[in-house]
Amino acid sequence: MGLVIIFALVTILAAIGTYTSLRNKNILGIIFGLGTFLVIGWFTVMTFLNSGYPAVH
Repeated sequence: MGLVIIFALVTILAAIGTYTSLRNKNILGIIFGLGTFLVIGWFTVMTFLNSGYPAVH
């Protein structure tokens, strides 16, 4: 469950970074922020689904 929390925090930070880059019109920041948001966000969802909630042992 700890891995899901870490992935979720990184996803939230990537979303904030993407929004900031959009406001500042930073194209490279938008690309990397959006890519990180999509990839790590997908890892978050799939890890959450694989581990279950609450975690099943």
